[in-house]
Amino acid sequence: MSTEERYARERGPIEWDVKQDFATTFRWEYEDGRDKLLSLYAKGKKLQWDANERIDWAADLDPENPAGLPDEIIPIHGSGPWNRLGGGEKANLRRHFQSWQLSQFLHGEQGALICTAKIVQQVPGMDAKFYAATQVMDEARHVEAYSRLLHEKYELVYPINPHLKALIDDTLSDSRWDFTYLGMQVLIEGVALAAFGLIRDHAQNHLAASVTAYVMQDEARHVAFGRLALRAYYPQLTQKERDEREEFAVEGCYLLRDRFLGEEVWETLGLPVDECTRHVDRSEMMRIYRSSLFSRIVPTMKDIGLWGPRIQKAYADMGIIGFADNDVEALSAHDEEVSVRFDREREIARTAAVGDGASPDDLVAAGPQ
Repeated sequence: MSTEERYARERGPIEWDVKQDFATTFRWEYEDGRDKLLSLYAKGKKLQWDANERIDWAADLDPENPAGLPDEIIPIHGSGPWNRLGGGEKANLRRHFQSWQLSQFLHGEQGALICTAKIVQQVPGMDAKFYAATQVMDEARHVEAYSRLLHEKYELVYPINPHLKALIDDTLSDSRWDFTYLGMQVLIEGVALAAFGLIRDHAQNHLAASVTAYVMQDEARHVAFGRLALRAYYPQLTQKERDEREEFAVEGCYLLRDRFLGEEVWETLGLPVDECTRHVDRSEMMRIYRSSLFSRIVPTMKDIGLWGPRIQKAYADMGIIGFADNDVEALSAHDEEVSVRFDREREIARTAAVGDGASPDDLVAAGPQ
């Protein structure tokens, strides 16, 4: 069955053309690479993986709660519309809400695939072209993994959220190479890492958790790539040029904040959209969740030198400026450690099952410890 037949709602034309006008840069100096970027490139080559082999696709999902996530993660939990639902309706809502989340990951990963291919074309440094080429492969693998999870296990897909689409459009449409980094590597990837972490750390289904854990291992490198490239470039700009980038980042952060309201899900399921949206917007849980989504963006913006009055005021108004001193490298190291733990637990489970006489083809990994 095609993706077209799995969409939960009308999604518009099957193709989206983004008009762009930018230069493709060739560089004839091949030996002036920065050590940190070349090290990241070496790491990116070494850590390539195959979604067919690393992930246990044989695992089943519970149709009433596919990822095994707590209901408190559903943003209308505890609201009037939630309390009026019956057991079967709540199970259907879980499936739709989780599919909507994963669908945004899927569409965002395709956006990252296209943005990173554009970076290979545009960025002036050969070291950055090298690393971006490894990320293109990463993003293709992520699209493959989330597409397979949605098609084979959920059998349900949602169109791209309009707020996410608007930010990808803005990111791709600007002809300046650093805006592609800023919009995708810093903003979209930064928020995605925090959203991924919620599923990885709370999903009781090993398949759902492991897909996201392995994607996060790659994404941590991608955010580091954006930091390294922009940290070296932004000090060279004029204050006016930095102000333009801060304005872009502020608008992007508001778009990312508002994309988690979930209106598409409530409307698709026939729930009162205004009542649901008001609850989500006022919910203390959602306030905490939405602010935590920026735990990696804020310190990265400070680190790359976009830390003027405009950006600080916006982050103070959003209640997220307290993340400014977060250790992004420590968070990335943790992401890598968790993915290694998933690999180790999978191998332990496989070895134990073989010892009990199971065929390797029949093995399903045990859940995280």
